[in-house]
Amino acid sequence: MNKLRKQDLYSLEQYMEVRDKFRLEVMADKQKRIFNIGPNATIHFENRKIMQYQIQEMLRVEKIFSPDGIQEELDAYNPLIPDGSNWKATLMLEYENEDERASALKQLKGIDKKIWVRVGSQSKVFAIANEDLERENEEKTSSVHFLRFELTTDMVSGAKEGDAIQIGTDHEHYNYEVRLLADASQRSLVSDLN
Repeated sequence: MNKLRKQDLYSLEQYMEVRDKFRLEVMADKQKRIFNIGPNATIHFENRKIMQYQIQEMLRVEKIFSPDGIQEELDAYNPLIPDGSNWKATLMLEYENEDERASALKQLKGIDKKIWVRVGSQSKVFAIANEDLERENEEKTSSVHFLRFELTTDMVSGAKEGDAIQIGTDHEHYNYEVRLLADASQRSLVSDLN
């Protein structure tokens, strides 16, 4: 998967002209790529278009014009674009009640290493988590984790051939799995594997 370069981005003026249409496209794509794992975990599979939108919005909000500033945003978001043999995702642990969230984040230490994907009947692939920085300390885990799932050649082939994709977690205090049922979701994830 191609990483984004400065020339792939709209200038701020161009972006303002296409922003509404581009945003609608990205939100429609995003909806196919967000999955609940149990009641309190959501996984957002990232792709090139979603990352371009994130960068464009950061440039717009922060009014970044300088080449160095633009490159900083590219450097921050490009690692979240799949490389053709993997899926990259953001895991969010969500609790409405602050006390419940604090308690859960203590109990869910290590959950980032217990999230998995499976293609067909092949073995689970556990996430490589938080390559950018440590998101857990002795007391608790973070409510946001960045994940990478490295797939074998057989898994990539199976996904392209329509084998079911499942996601889940084997954490002792949070154990759920979900089969991706929507064809549009499966097609969207398979499009990352080129």
